[in-house]
Amino acid sequence: MDYRQLGSSGLRVPALSFGTGTFGGKGPLFSAWGQSDIREARRLIDICLEAGVTLFDTADVYSNGASEEILGEAVRGRRGDVLISTKTGLPTGDGPQDWGASRSRLVRAVEASLKRLGTDHIDLLQLHAFDASTPVEELMGTLDRLIVDGKLRYAGVSNYPGWQLMKAQAVADRHGWPRLVAHQVYYSLIGRAYETELMPLGLDQGIGALVWSPLGWGRLTGRIGRDRPVPEGSRLHETEQFAPPVETELLYRVIDAIEAVADETGRTVPQIALNWLLQRPTVASVIIGARNEEQLRQNLGAIGWSLTADQVAALDAASEVLPPYPHTPYRQQEGFARLAPRAV
Repeated sequence: MDYRQLGSSGLRVPALSFGTGTFGGKGPLFSAWGQSDIREARRLIDICLEAGVTLFDTADVYSNGASEEILGEAVRGRRGDVLISTKTGLPTGDGPQDWGASRSRLVRAVEASLKRLGTDHIDLLQLHAFDASTPVEELMGTLDRLIVDGKLRYAGVSNYPGWQLMKAQAVADRHGWPRLVAHQVYYSLIGRAYETELMPLGLDQGIGALVWSPLGWGRLTGRIGRDRPVPEGSRLHETEQFAPPVETELLYRVIDAIEAVADETGRTVPQIALNWLLQRPTVASVIIGARNEEQLRQNLGAIGWSLTADQVAALDAASEVLPPYPHTPYRQQEGFARLAPRAV
């Protein structure tokens, strides 16, 4: 396993990490993702640790907290061997204090997660979404206090607007508080919007990317293609309404390119898609999920080798789309392009 620094922090994380959204299987979305119980979770974690995957990602909203509970039970007795990342901020109930990132909510949410996980600290806490109702000074001050108290080691965000992430870093610098070191983002060969603004920000500010849904919400598994519609039994039938959108022609163009590289390398479609991400700037860890041992072992095969420069170029060309304004002219017009070279 390859280990990388998480942004500008001293924390070393594996290039592949494991997402536990499949643990618990409660509710319409998460039951479609997977329904691993404690026994299966232990087996999957055993395989991960054998391969050097030591970072496990969860969230308080995953299966109404059951994911955290199962993860905590599955790593009992080997807490020192693993890193636990969890997230909070999305609604966990209907009450006024059941959502967001206020001081009251964050303190209560962290205490609840610690109890469910059966641990005294969280290695990385990420704010699951931007809360416009909480002042950034209150947010960053609360994270500082939780770190000082030993309940958190590091803090980051997920799905954050770039300008709000930059404000948070500036406030941390002004007060001498710990900076955010991670941004958990959607990034894949069929979803490259991260590159436009958030990747350059990450490079500039030392914020490492933890990539969620690297296979484009299950679209890059090798089961879908121009002549292969979504098969029966695919979770896409139940969850596509929650998925990041993608144009059909872009999807098929990317799949065609991946399959061509897969034929050249003898690797699988998911392995090609994952390996491409592992070579991108700022990417600290790609979060893989699996509903069973077979899926996990296949995804683990994405590590230990690299695509060639020509293969990366072919995948880049097939997946490239023009970014939205105001970034478009920097890609289309010569004078603009000279002012702002692309980060990737």
